Amino acid sequence: MLLTIATTHFPATELGYLLHKHPDRCQSFSLSFGQAHVFYPEANTQRCTVALLLDVDPVKLVRGRSARLEQYVNDRPYVASSFLSVAIAQVFSTALAGRCKELPELVQTPIPLTAKLSVLPCRGGENFLRELFEPLGYSVSAQGHILDEEFPEWGQSQYFSVELQHTLPLSDLLSHLYVLIPVLDDDKHYWVGDEEIEKLLRHGEGWLTAHPAREQITKRYLKRQHRLTRLALAQLAEEDNPDPDSAEESHAEEEAAVEKPISLNQQRMNAVIAALKRRAAKRVIDLGCGQGSLLKLLLKDGFFEQITGVDVSYRALEVAQERLDRLHLPHNQWERLQLLQSALTYQDKRLSGYDAATVIEVIEHLDLPRLGSFERVLFEFTQPKTVVVTTPNIEYNVKFENLPAGKLRHQDHRFEWTRAEFKNWANRVAERFSYTVEFQPVGTEDAEVGSPTQMAVFSHNS
Repeated sequence: MLLTIATTHFPATELGYLLHKHPDRCQSFSLSFGQAHVFYPEANTQRCTVALLLDVDPVKLVRGRSARLEQYVNDRPYVASSFLSVAIAQVFSTALAGRCKELPELVQTPIPLTAKLSVLPCRGGENFLRELFEPLGYSVSAQGHILDEEFPEWGQSQYFSVELQHTLPLSDLLSHLYVLIPVLDDDKHYWVGDEEIEKLLRHGEGWLTAHPAREQITKRYLKRQHRLTRLALAQLAEEDNPDPDSAEESHAEEEAAVEKPISLNQQRMNAVIAALKRRAAKRVIDLGCGQGSLLKLLLKDGFFEQITGVDVSYRALEVAQERLDRLHLPHNQWERLQLLQSALTYQDKRLSGYDAATVIEVIEHLDLPRLGSFERVLFEFTQPKTVVVTTPNIEYNVKFENLPAGKLRHQDHRFEWTRAEFKNWANRVAERFSYTVEFQPVGTEDAEVGSPTQMAVFSHNS
């Protein structure tokens, strides 16, 4: 199978820098299913074309298995498929990630690009091909192939020679191809599990959320596995805002500014850590970890043996990782930490098996109709021994001088509860899911309106 990418950006040979593949060399790479070859059919300042030729070994694919003839004789070595996506990810990994040491300013620069796929299966026809690429701004040319030239009455095949033209950063083009080629093929050559959701969200960041065919893309990319599709679509829905991460950071800064005079965030974190230690919770998962404020404190404390941060926002996790990197801890300490992208309202088996889950200033960001799904995921499916939940006490808002009357502390808060409302919710959840619950004020208590933050600590009756 053959993919070529050409540019007329001047000087065109800068394509070699972006791909980290020199135009004067022909390079070969060994893959688990064959060989990938990279070469440049043309390379001058006016126009440069790189070719990725994938030589799939059909015998290698089935070696060690009980193989049938059709496993050896099929179209896999000749048509673009998930094999090509894997080759792109491995051979052009730096370009796909949007990194270029020599020309960093060129990475995000839109340049004219033409991608050609010699034989691309389009299960859904040319219309589906256009539905995938044209909303992303591509000019699409497709030439269909008949099943057999000697028997034209057999009609058209599902294979096309495709040309895609667009002016965009190279990393965007590679991301689109990485995701959409197996979507068009409607198949993958390897087992699809939960890790495929993270790949889809990472390579679909910035374009998949708003794509009109995102449900079809998600379903096909995940091999029509209902559970995975549902979880991925939930995470995409959580990010269905023009710029959710930027807005979240802005609103979080506003909330911090409101609470800063009483150092509430630090008091909140101290109270959570103390609650975890009282219950000897050494393996902790922080749900809705944001940019890693609690993770940083847990990682610096040797008491905690396993620490996992979970957030629906890939950008928030990136920021968390950057902040945690500044701790300069010994290498063996990093083995205690992992970051996961996941929605909190859908079951995800990766969230199970922890001593404790922390949910710090998170529930008030959920729409009330979705709170029930969150409760079941956390208390019934994930079921940690201890759950620590904090949320604002709306009664205390009158004490914040810089918060207008009637306004919530954070623009994204769907609600803020009184002390009675929070206790009613927590007691109902505890009774339903076999937990006991204790309540603790966080921050200085006022005789009339209570403390600024309210905390519930749930313990499973096991």
